Amino acid sequence: MDQPDAPDHLFPFTLDLTAGEARRRAEVVAVLGAGWDPVAALEAEDAATALLYSDLDPAQQRTYDTLVAAGVLPTTVREP
Repeated sequence: MDQPDAPDHLFPFTLDLTAGEARRRAEVVAVLGAGWDPVAALEAEDAATALLYSDLDPAQQRTYDTLVAAGVLPTTVREP
């Protein structure tokens, strides 16, 4: 964006955060370690979510269904 009234000592610049983001992600994976299993982590998260929304009374179930229909809560696969 050209600004003709801008002083000569100001100039536009860009900052590329790609290398920093790649380093940050590599550090996170390194801290997690070789034993980290992302599939098992996601399965455990799904199980915890299913447990959280299990055994709801009728009023809670209606509220849950309303929130899912509104897109506030994700649809979960709940075990019977």
